[in-house]
Amino acid sequence: MIEREVADGIATLRLAHGKVSALDLELCNAIAREFENAATAEDIRAVILTGTGSTFSAGVDLRRLVDAGKAYVQDFVEALDAMIRAMFVFPKPAVAAVNGHAIAGGAIMAFACDYRLMSAGRIGVPEALVGVPFPPLALEVVRFGVPKQHLQQVVLLARTYELAEAKSIGLIDEAATASDLMPRANAVARQMASITPDAFRLTKRQLREPYVRDAAAVASVSADEIDALWAAPATHQHIRDYLAKTIGKK
Repeated sequence: MIEREVADGIATLRLAHGKVSALDLELCNAIAREFENAATAEDIRAVILTGTGSTFSAGVDLRRLVDAGKAYVQDFVEALDAMIRAMFVFPKPAVAAVNGHAIAGGAIMAFACDYRLMSAGRIGVPEALVGVPFPPLALEVVRFGVPKQHLQQVVLLARTYELAEAKSIGLIDEAATASDLMPRANAVARQMASITPDAFRLTKRQLREPYVRDAAAVASVSADEIDALWAAPATHQHIRDYLAKTIGKK
């Protein structure tokens, strides 16, 4: 599910869950655990998150979401929020080495990191087309990660972007070849890890805490409505229609 390697204080987490590392309950829980453990591990100074093959992560496992029942949906949404939170408040450097498609939740994981490199594929947040609302913290991570002048088009047009365009509008920090992706990710991770840990932790927290607070404020008034939409039969039918159009299967 996650291949983990630690070398000279840099932990590389490689998503390897099914064909496209789609986010389900188990993968969300596993990613959250990895980041929570790395946050307190004395032998880890930074984390690199990458994927397998031609995909970083294709986002939420929509087919399981619509087939597994209401209890699963509730558990999954909670696990998704916990995963995003563990990544976003991670006190050490985190580098996304996006090796391929990073769609919806896959893109949000990349946006939650401190530096984003990409070598291939498409990236974007098509949640509006899928028909599900963003959980509050997920949308705040998008707001944090996407330059303000492009935020509305990225969210409301629900497009995905090829590498060159993604770089031009700031969805990623750096384009890399496939062979250079991991060496560059390691170099960036080591550069960030050379900063005094307490200074890095406090500075990162200052940058991100306003977004965490805004997410909590939104959740306090709209969490129940958002959860209800994720579990609604009409939403699930819309997802089935979306899947039929995009991958040609019922």
